[in-house]
Amino acid sequence: MSEPVASGDVKSLWKVVGGSAFLASMCCFPSVVLVMFGLASVSSATALSNNLYWGENGYWWFRPALSILSIAFVIAGLVLYFRRDGICTLDEVRRQRQRVINTSLVVAIGSVLAYILLNFVILTEIGIALDLPWESSRLWK
Repeated sequence: MSEPVASGDVKSLWKVVGGSAFLASMCCFPSVVLVMFGLASVSSATALSNNLYWGENGYWWFRPALSILSIAFVIAGLVLYFRRDGICTLDEVRRQRQRVINTSLVVAIGSVLAYILLNFVILTEIGIALDLPWESSRLWK
């Protein structure tokens, strides 16, 4: 019996990676959008991002909740991806163990790298360009 060929539906995996990175970056994204469209001042956007990112003023739960939701999003996306490929039972997972492990590792590493790129490079640079005080968050000095 031949092994099934990997699905050509790689776009769904990139949606999972990008979606989880975007969800995990929701502590900083609202501040950038509010300042960019003139809906908030720099000082109020800074206060919002401090509350959401550092957990000030009772928002200690926000970042861990986003992390847990992002991990759940990745797991659900992988389950749906493998089910579409016909890997629906534990016996089938055992038969295609190497493919499941490799795909899961690539998606997990890609999600973490996408989060780092989006949050600590793209959003940080846009925030600095909008005069948000995020210079200390840069990966480079």
